[in-house]
Amino acid sequence: MLGGGFMTVGFLVDGTFFYEIGSADFLHSFFSTISYHLEPDGWGTKYPYLLKKLYYEPLEWSEIALARNEAKAIKNNLKKLTSEEVVWDINDLTAKSPWGKDISEKVPNLANYFATSEGDTFFDILNEALNSAEEDKSSIVIHYLL
Repeated sequence: MLGGGFMTVGFLVDGTFFYEIGSADFLHSFFSTISYHLEPDGWGTKYPYLLKKLYYEPLEWSEIALARNEAKAIKNNLKKLTSEEVVWDINDLTAKSPWGKDISEKVPNLANYFATSEGDTFFDILNEALNSAEEDKSSIVIHYLL
């Protein structure tokens, strides 16, 4: 399980290319929100390549297309949910984001709620990492920088 507050986390492709997301807690919130709202039967039951495979271990090159399809479906479904429906931690539903309800009007739904400090959404970064892994025919893994 992810966690660890201010540790920087991102997607590592081929042990070389790092696609920074931000804090481990924020990435965990992204996956928690997906599972809570879109997987009624539990974590990874509907989106196993992203929530089971990538979240816990390397996603292999042969699984990239399946993960990309899951990401597209997830993004489309999160567009239907407001930013107030974010889940900070699926293991502690009372946990709140550090900024509370102070959310920009530029974030009308959960598809664009999760973004880097540079303004790229997690879906943008994930897509870049998936493209890189596909081009290099290599795996992708969640990686922490201390």
